[in-house]
Amino acid sequence: MNAEIELKLFFHLEQQQALIELLDSLPDSEQKACHKLSNAYFDTPDLQLRRWDMGLRVRGCNGKREQTIKTAGTVIGGIHSRPEYNIDIDKDEPELNLFPKNIWPNAANIAAVQSRLACLFDTDFERRTWHIYVDESLVEVALDIGKVSVSREGETKSEPICELEFELMAGKTRALIDLGLKVAETIPVRLGKASKAQRGYRLAAQSSPLSLEVLEFIALEPGQDLKQTLTSLLSTGLERWQQLEAMILETDAYSLKQEPMLCYRLRACVRLLRCTLGQFNLLSESLVAKFDAIEAHLGFVETGLSLAEILSQNCQLIARQPQKAKLAEQALSSLQQLSISSLMRKMLADTAYGSLQLSLVDLLLAIQAGESRVNLNINAKTGLKTFADQLQESSWQKILALMPSEADLSSREYQSFARALDDSIFVGVAYGELYTKQSRDMFRAPWQDLVLGIRTLAAYRQLAQIGDSLDIDISDWLQNKEESLVFALEHSRRSALSNQPYWR
Repeated sequence: MNAEIELKLFFHLEQQQALIELLDSLPDSEQKACHKLSNAYFDTPDLQLRRWDMGLRVRGCNGKREQTIKTAGTVIGGIHSRPEYNIDIDKDEPELNLFPKNIWPNAANIAAVQSRLACLFDTDFERRTWHIYVDESLVEVALDIGKVSVSREGETKSEPICELEFELMAGKTRALIDLGLKVAETIPVRLGKASKAQRGYRLAAQSSPLSLEVLEFIALEPGQDLKQTLTSLLSTGLERWQQLEAMILETDAYSLKQEPMLCYRLRACVRLLRCTLGQFNLLSESLVAKFDAIEAHLGFVETGLSLAEILSQNCQLIARQPQKAKLAEQALSSLQQLSISSLMRKMLADTAYGSLQLSLVDLLLAIQAGESRVNLNINAKTGLKTFADQLQESSWQKILALMPSEADLSSREYQSFARALDDSIFVGVAYGELYTKQSRDMFRAPWQDLVLGIRTLAAYRQLAQIGDSLDIDISDWLQNKEESLVFALEHSRRSALSNQPYWR
């Protein structure tokens, strides 16, 4: 049995030669053989192995065959650790009874599983490998180019494979991150969450399209220390970022109108991570620059959300407008012209993107290992609840300064405060689980309503631009709608400001 510890990165095919040249040029780098690998993945029709969190394949290379089963493992940030069992065989189909008996669940009928095995999909790729020494650690780097494919009823579907895997052969896990960062700083890459097997199952329509529930609160326990808390916050943010990224890139699975909200949620994850690092005094100049670069790429989010808001729920926002059809048509056209998928590809092509992901994984592993280079600069006697109370209070005072109850706010002022409200809500998302549900939710509800109202104000602003472009005069109607909404927001805000904070 081997326990793989590896880091996986995805890249675009046009970066292949640049990656080869970079890996060849690294100190203590030795290029090994290049092989063509064919892999057939097996499971039962009801996906019994997948339900046991196992993956079974037969790999062919240079006329030899090997069957492999991978059992349940862990993923922390982008580091994969998963036990695997490899056995040489002389035929194309696997034999489950060759694997150790103790890997199977209790009372598992392995003979019955064996009789129902079938090949679900294939992965075929060319693998170039390097052995690279990093300090006293040895890393095997594999560059895989090929495809994952499914053949069914005479039809074949496929997706490209462009992956870079760093596997720890000997030494410390940090060597994987050090090498990954060297690559990410010069070549656009991103953390790879989905394995080849996971991609194959999805392509074979043997798993549901990716989905992710909206994050209300991060699971924290009052007894956690601050190191455990920081680890939970960073790992949750990174995992959700990768998941949302994958959902956005599954363009066929989501409609044009869903893309803005997915991008908004991805940006929220990035902002939550930035906010968390700031709370623990871990935002270096280098990290700030990378966060700023990603934030700039996501500058389209507000426009996209506004256009999606106009088109949502059968265009309820403009339902009573005589020119509803023309306004909706132009909003849809503007959303198409925004070309969110192109903007996302441009962001992924920025080295700041993958470099930030890897820097966060590096930081996460260093925190878990208790390395001295990570100084949290927090009083060791400060308990989690006290720490959370202080953050909540600081965030609250900023909101009071921006939105004093005696001041009357305009539509433009509300929209300018959107980022500050976001940041304040992120504090609640991070630490809200530590408080009593009723008082917490009652306090947060009007502020969440304000965020939705501000989003509608932005949609009205977008409608004004659409009306002008079509030479349709809706200015009076928009002014009335905007004034009514601002009046309602003012009432909600003053009511919210009078509520007793739940952390006091």
